[in-house]
Amino acid sequence: MTQLAAGDDAVPATSDAPKVVQTDLGAKDGLTKCQRCGSTEIALNVATGMLRCAFCRHEQSSENAHEAFDLRGDIGDLAGLVVGSGSSDISESTEVVLTFKCSACGAEVVVDTAHSTQARCHWCRNTLSVNAQMPNGAVPDMILPFSVTKEEAMRHIDEFVKKRTFFAHPAFKREFNASNVMGVYLPYMVVDVNAHALLTGQGEHETARRTTGEGKDERTVYDADLFDVEREFDIHIDDLTIESSSERLDQRTGHNTNNIINSIMPFDVENAVRYDSNFLSDFTSERRDSNVEQLGPAVLEQAKDIARHRAIDTLAHYDRGVRWDNEDIEIKGQRWLAAYLPVWLYSHYEQKGGGRSLLHYVAVNGRTGETMGSVPLHKGRVALGAVVAQVIGTAASIGLMVTMS
Repeated sequence: MTQLAAGDDAVPATSDAPKVVQTDLGAKDGLTKCQRCGSTEIALNVATGMLRCAFCRHEQSSENAHEAFDLRGDIGDLAGLVVGSGSSDISESTEVVLTFKCSACGAEVVVDTAHSTQARCHWCRNTLSVNAQMPNGAVPDMILPFSVTKEEAMRHIDEFVKKRTFFAHPAFKREFNASNVMGVYLPYMVVDVNAHALLTGQGEHETARRTTGEGKDERTVYDADLFDVEREFDIHIDDLTIESSSERLDQRTGHNTNNIINSIMPFDVENAVRYDSNFLSDFTSERRDSNVEQLGPAVLEQAKDIARHRAIDTLAHYDRGVRWDNEDIEIKGQRWLAAYLPVWLYSHYEQKGGGRSLLHYVAVNGRTGETMGSVPLHKGRVALGAVVAQVIGTAASIGLMVTMS
C-alpha cells in the first residue's frame, strides 16, 4: 500500500493498490499529560465535548477529523480505494498485549489492547495510553465523543421501558434498573463513495380502468401501457456508516437483538475528532475485527438502495410501478475511515426454554438520545392482548354493520 500523510492528495492515479492516509501522525504512546498541570487524569466532559483534567479542570479541544484528514473535498473527485491507516487490514498475528515503561516512575505496565487502550501504573497511578495505530483494529482513525450524559440515557431508557411494562416478562420487570446502563464506543467504518448507477427495467402507466361483474364476482380491470425504463446517473454518498464488528454484523433476530443498534442511527460523524484514547476513560469499547474487503458487499448493497431511492422522483409517470431487472453500480472511488461511535447500552439476558437464550438491548444514541430496544415479553399477556384486540375489532365490525343496515 502507498502511504500518505493526512491532508495529502489521497487519490490513486493508475495503480489499483489502495492508498493509505496516515491518520496517527504525531500520536504518542505512554503518558498523556494535562497541558496545564501535568496530570494524566484526563477524561471526556460530556457537557462540552472536550477533554478535562480531573485536577486543575483545564479543558482542551481536539481537532476535527474531517478537517485534519482533508475530507471536505468533492466526493465526485474520489478515484480508486483510499483508506485511513486505522482502517487497514487486521493482522491476525499481531500481539494484543503491549508493555510500556512508565516515564514517570520507570515501572513496566501491560496494556491488553483487546479490551482497552489504557492502563494505570500500579506504582505511581499515572495513566498510560495507546494512541499509535497497530494492525489489530484497536485504534481507529477517529472518534465521536458522547454528548448524552448517563443521567439523560437513564431517563430515555426508563421512558422506553415504562411504555412496554404491561407486556414485559415478570423477570425483566423485577430486575430492571436503568442505572446499569453502560457507555460503549462501537467500531464502525465511515465510507464516502463516488459511484455511477445504471438501472434498467420496465414500468407501467395506467390508461384506463373499469369494473366488471356484479356482487361477489365484481372486480376492477386496469389497462396500462408497458415501457422499457432506464435511468443512469452519478451518486455521491457521504459518511455511510457500516458496523465493523463481526459480532454486531450478525443480524439473526432469533439469536440476538443487534438490529436494535441500526434503529438509533444516524450519527453526526462529521463532528468526529482525531482519535485520542482519553475519550475512552469511564467508557468501554469494542475492537474492530472486519476488513474493508469483508465489508465491501454491504456498502455495495446500500449504494444500490440509495440509487433506487434517488430514481423515485423521476418515475412519477409510471403510476403502476417500476420493476428493475438490472441494477449496475460501478464504484469509481471510495474512502474508508475507522471510527468509534457512542452508544449507551442496557442489556438483559433472557433464559428461554429448551436451553435457549436471548440477549436483549435497550440502546440510546450517545449523540442524539434516539432510543430503541427489545424487551422480553410475557407470552400470557401478549396472547390476552391479541384476544382483546380481536374482540374489539369484531365488536366494531358488528356495530358498523348494524349502523349501515
